[in-house]
Amino acid sequence: MSAGRRVVVTGLGVIAPNGNGVAEFERALREGRSGLRHREDMQELGFGCQVAAVPEGVEALAERSFSAEELFAMNAIHRYAALVALEAWQDAGLARPDAADDRVDWDSGAILGTGIGGMDTIGDRVVPFVNGKKVRRLGSTAVEQVMASGVSARVSGLLALGNQVSTNSSACATGVEAIALGAERIAQGAAERMVCGGAEIATPYIWAGFDAMRVLSRRFNAAPEQASRPLSASAGGFVPGAGAGALLVESLDSARGRGARIYAELRGAAINCGGHRSGGSMTAPNPEGVRRCIRAAVAAAGIAPAEVQAISGHLTATAADPREVACWADALQRGPGDFPLITSTKSLIGHTLGAAGAIESVAALLMLQNGFVHASRNCEDLHPEIAPYADSVPHELHKAPELRLLMKAGFGFGDVNAALVLQKWED
Repeated sequence: MSAGRRVVVTGLGVIAPNGNGVAEFERALREGRSGLRHREDMQELGFGCQVAAVPEGVEALAERSFSAEELFAMNAIHRYAALVALEAWQDAGLARPDAADDRVDWDSGAILGTGIGGMDTIGDRVVPFVNGKKVRRLGSTAVEQVMASGVSARVSGLLALGNQVSTNSSACATGVEAIALGAERIAQGAAERMVCGGAEIATPYIWAGFDAMRVLSRRFNAAPEQASRPLSASAGGFVPGAGAGALLVESLDSARGRGARIYAELRGAAINCGGHRSGGSMTAPNPEGVRRCIRAAVAAAGIAPAEVQAISGHLTATAADPREVACWADALQRGPGDFPLITSTKSLIGHTLGAAGAIESVAALLMLQNGFVHASRNCEDLHPEIAPYADSVPHELHKAPELRLLMKAGFGFGDVNAALVLQKWED
């Protein structure tokens, strides 16, 4: 993120496997409440992993929030994205535009990403209708539901956004990247407000490929809440999830001008790629790329590495976890006796792919604003390479009223990385 105007976060929205809406999600974080459940459909389809983390009650929430006409045009990913964008918008104290009002907000835009997008519509409708020679029955909404940019385009119509409206896609780094990109646009003076985040749906059509790769958790189908085990010696793969998260990112001048409540300042951000070299590949990160991304975010924030007090890690419950912790330690030059608190929200909500960084950024901001670090579940048996950092891994709710600076990162397939430095707002 380049030097320029100061950027703050004024609104949050979330649909998560363990709680919908900011207030319920925070309660779930504080309680260490899991959103992991056994899935009969995965069992019936012969998946090795039969656990997933899927939000509940979304349809009822959508029906209360949108008209029948709006719902007709929305598939699942549109509903997820629209719900969190609307919550973040209203949480920031902004009014929902009337659908009949022709005014456009030229100062506000959106960067809302997804890792894979409307795969349910493709699997349930497009492929069988085309193969069954029923193309005319697809209907008029098929294109907008399957195009990746439909995620942000739907929100632009809902909120009358006239600035940049884009959908980014960088695998599991998508949500963090979206926030970094939106903040950059504001810092440059090209926008006043950006709705930033990501969404991913629940469908076996997405999860099947990961199951075939044998990167999903298989050993805890009978104990689903134990299946997501970041940082653990017994971690056996990630638990697939779904949901959405959004931040209303805004210039400080705009936020102050309208008297908005401010959650935090986005002090710095960085995005890079490891180039598929030095151990990096389509499915694994180049450690030097990860280290460079972390250092670049710290440099952009203008802080010393020793000032970072907590880390919301990417930490997926795979073999990458110990390498990630080592990268944080090296990049921040912080050994076991001086390492920041580190937690993995995926232990509670699984891996929501393109939505992960956005949902976990909401969690990070709630922890920062309210002075706590939520527990990482299922890692009492820390990986041997992580064990030296045991004092930095909370297994219960950790009260942290002194928490001021927190980092959030996402590292994705394709060897792509994104990192944020968030500072509690104190004016």
